[in-house]
Amino acid sequence: MSRAEDPYLLEDVKPNLKDILNDCGGYKKRKMYNELCNRKKQREISGEEPIRLPKPMIGFGIPTESVPRMVQRILPKKTIGPPYFYYENVALAPKGVWDTIKRHLYEIEPEFVDSKYFSATARKRGYLHNLPIENRFPLFPLPPRTIHEALPLSKRWWPSWDSRSKLNCLQTAIGSARLTDKIRKAVEKYDGEPPMEIQKYVLYHCKKWNLVWVGRNKVAPLEPDEVEMLLGFPKNHTRGGGISRTDRYKSLGNSFQVDTVAYHLSVLRDLFPNGINVLSLFSGIGGAEVALYRLGVPLNNVVSVEKSEVNRNIVRSWWEQTNQRGNLIHFDDVQLLSRDRLKKLIESLGGFDLVIGGSPCNNLAGSNRVSRDGLEGKESSLFFDYVRILDDVKSIMSRHR
Repeated sequence: MSRAEDPYLLEDVKPNLKDILNDCGGYKKRKMYNELCNRKKQREISGEEPIRLPKPMIGFGIPTESVPRMVQRILPKKTIGPPYFYYENVALAPKGVWDTIKRHLYEIEPEFVDSKYFSATARKRGYLHNLPIENRFPLFPLPPRTIHEALPLSKRWWPSWDSRSKLNCLQTAIGSARLTDKIRKAVEKYDGEPPMEIQKYVLYHCKKWNLVWVGRNKVAPLEPDEVEMLLGFPKNHTRGGGISRTDRYKSLGNSFQVDTVAYHLSVLRDLFPNGINVLSLFSGIGGAEVALYRLGVPLNNVVSVEKSEVNRNIVRSWWEQTNQRGNLIHFDDVQLLSRDRLKKLIESLGGFDLVIGGSPCNNLAGSNRVSRDGLEGKESSLFFDYVRILDDVKSIMSRHR
């Protein structure tokens, strides 16, 4: 599908150096310029190049396709579940990362999907799993797929020169009040359309920070409940318990896009009509649990492993608010989930039907200018704990059959 034929395909934000530096002082300009030049030299020396992702990025198919894609997928015999597993991380990782992930997860081909085909916001992710891919179905009601469908009140104030129909990937931070005030002052100087250079400046920051029009010449960041809606979570999912707005944005920015993940997990509803046992690693705010619940898959037992106390409280609150009848067991560190502990859990719960999670992307994401060290990085190396735990679960369960 070409760009012209796809009304939902956003251009990647690729500002030139002048656009980036215009908003900086003299010292900051020199520092940032030197940093960008050094990064370019390092890429040239190392031979690093962006991963080649499929276009369109729709994995093994999306629910809006008029004709389902014919995909032949042969899994290695030893990976055919249960237990099923599902691993997620950023698609735009450094060179070689997804080859390493694939090598450690049984040479299964990853499924690269951009959530803009499921929602009003982009989210380019890779998903590697052994789930069936036939007879998938989406969550209903279908979520809004454009900005104006998701945020109808913004349409009144949206200028004709802002052609966005989708938001970019939702981050863990938002644009500052100082920035939005600068944009207001820059635009309100003109009765009609501002000059092209002002438009470029405004659109660059609107795309970078996902700013939306909320009044005449006035942009603002998304509210936490709007981010929840765009990611497929229930309203106020991250609210309460003394959680700050900053923590809400951080937790949401690191979460699954529920509608996308639910489409992949939908095959589990018929496989486990009486309920499912889930080992949820790096659980975050419970995107997998919310997806399964919305699909109508009973959650018999969920062992949730999550380092953040804030996120654990969010999941616990959601569990209670939705009157779950199963058991929710929390652990706070994947590195402490030993083989002996897994064996005891499997013996007491009867095993796991699904091992799901996405290890931290801190050292993989392109926004990390300091320590983009790939899977050798301090945080992203936790991927190998996902592999270790999955191998232990499969090994222990094979002996209990």
